[in-house]
Amino acid sequence: MISRYLNELYQNNMKSSGEDVMSAMMPLMKLLTLTLMGLVIAHPKIQIIPKSTFKLLSKLVFALFLPCLIFTELGESMTLENLVHWWFIPANVLISTVVGCFLGYLVVVICRPPPQLNRFTIIMTAFGNTGNLPLAIVGSVCHTSDNPFGPHCNSRGVAYVSFAQWVCVILVYTLVYHMMEPPLEYYEIVEEERMEIEEELPVTNISRPLLVEAEWPGIEDKETEHSKTPFIARIFKSISNVSQSTLPDTEFYEQSGESSPKSIRCLAEPRVVRRMRVVVEQTPIKHILQPPTIASLLAIIIGLIPQFKGFFFGYDPPLGFVTDSLEILAAAMVPSVMLILGGMLAEGPSESTLGLRTTIGISVARLLLLPIFGIGIVAMADKLNFLVVGDRMYRFVLLMQYTTPSAILLGAIASLRGYAVREASALIFWQHLFALFSLSLYIIIYFKLLTYML
Repeated sequence: MISRYLNELYQNNMKSSGEDVMSAMMPLMKLLTLTLMGLVIAHPKIQIIPKSTFKLLSKLVFALFLPCLIFTELGESMTLENLVHWWFIPANVLISTVVGCFLGYLVVVICRPPPQLNRFTIIMTAFGNTGNLPLAIVGSVCHTSDNPFGPHCNSRGVAYVSFAQWVCVILVYTLVYHMMEPPLEYYEIVEEERMEIEEELPVTNISRPLLVEAEWPGIEDKETEHSKTPFIARIFKSISNVSQSTLPDTEFYEQSGESSPKSIRCLAEPRVVRRMRVVVEQTPIKHILQPPTIASLLAIIIGLIPQFKGFFFGYDPPLGFVTDSLEILAAAMVPSVMLILGGMLAEGPSESTLGLRTTIGISVARLLLLPIFGIGIVAMADKLNFLVVGDRMYRFVLLMQYTTPSAILLGAIASLRGYAVREASALIFWQHLFALFSLSLYIIIYFKLLTYML
């Protein structure tokens, strides 16, 4: 009697485990199929679709499909109450970046990459894909009928991912932008490598790798006079050597008839303040207003004002036809993103001076170790009642922020700064291949954990 009961219990558990594994694997299999389609039609030996078409598709995703998806899902879900409850989503992006920086530093200490690539190693470990890939995973998961997230799965998941977009963009144009600056002490080495690349590949829209424009097309057009130089490091070094007599303030006081050097020294701008001002001036934060960011801000503003929200969302809204049109366009976002990813992988990895040991170290830290930290952080936040009560999708999105490979956008920033371009391309290629296995593993684990947590 007891043996029969134990046997039935074992069979039920095995069946349940098998169903959980299949429900976790099916969304990734769908995404993998789309990626393989993109890889086949973009492969250089077949090239059914040329690279220029993929670049045009990436611009459509960036300027049209993604903003439509963000606006329709985030705008409908946004309320003042949700704005208060969702505060941990952007905070979690910052926490995951800090933990990633710590792991990246450990990779530098253990794997010892070339010294000029130390900061590159740290930022590639720290900053993951928090936009297109999580949106694709959420869309695929919610497309499965037996998903564990209940009704309104897709709208809630997209809203949560979109709500973190503004923090990610700020990090890109502040932390990431300055971390990817060519190191001053190795600038000649980096400059020589960049010149070699420019000699091999003339800088045109067609010759640029798809990686550069896969996630943020047109970013290279934001290039400034100092984008590809260690400008900030030079400022910090040179300002300390500038005498007070050469400051602009001196000319002003001479015209005023005050010639006291003492008064000039007292009223002159402190060196530290001057350095900080120059850093702020050279931070391209003005470029933050891109189509996805604008869509996020509009969705938040309209969602918080009931009078405006009633025009677009709810039962029979006056402008419902506009929302329906945007939803039709938004449906093209996930397949387009995965086709672009396949086209990027079809180009293959570039040659890299990073070294095999460091490449493996970054991949292991980013794809295997960081998710373990993420599980602990999300579990602790749940214990402290920081999370939305009883919402599995909320927790799933938080966990995914620790699980995705390095952001494809880092390849575009590397190209913009003229720093470690080939290394970024190769590393992102290998990480996305490895992520096929790591994402499968951790999504299965997350489904199991969410079943026990709630």
